[in-house]
Amino acid sequence: MQKASNTPLTEAQRQIMEIVWLQGEVTVADVWNELSQQRDVARNTVQTMIVRLEEKGWLKHREDGRTFVYSAARAKGVSLGARVCQMVDRLFAGSAEEMVTALIEYRGLSRDEAERIRDMIDSAEAKQKRGRKKGKGQ
Repeated sequence: MQKASNTPLTEAQRQIMEIVWLQGEVTVADVWNELSQQRDVARNTVQTMIVRLEEKGWLKHREDGRTFVYSAARAKGVSLGARVCQMVDRLFAGSAEEMVTALIEYRGLSRDEAERIRDMIDSAEAKQKRGRKKGKGQ
């Protein structure tokens, strides 16, 4: 397996990963059967995409006889995080602050959402402070 890629998944790759995340372990045939119910896709295309996802570090496999059984090598949150970073870069020139401003001004936040976001910010700041203290002590 090669080094994990931080490149966001394409739509077709994401569809395959959604199947893997949902089912836990899959074969090429499992994925092809699922995808072919949604759209016309060749089995060889699915196999090639699965191999590429493994090369990029998204999937791993084990052998069961002559069959490769694939599972996720990365959590679903990694895919979502990469897509959010891509969106922030593309739509907000890399500014998380501008993204949050747009979210608050155009969508609004419930009181519960605002409280959870405050907790996340507090937690991130505390983690950052611990990291700085740890770095000084080394």
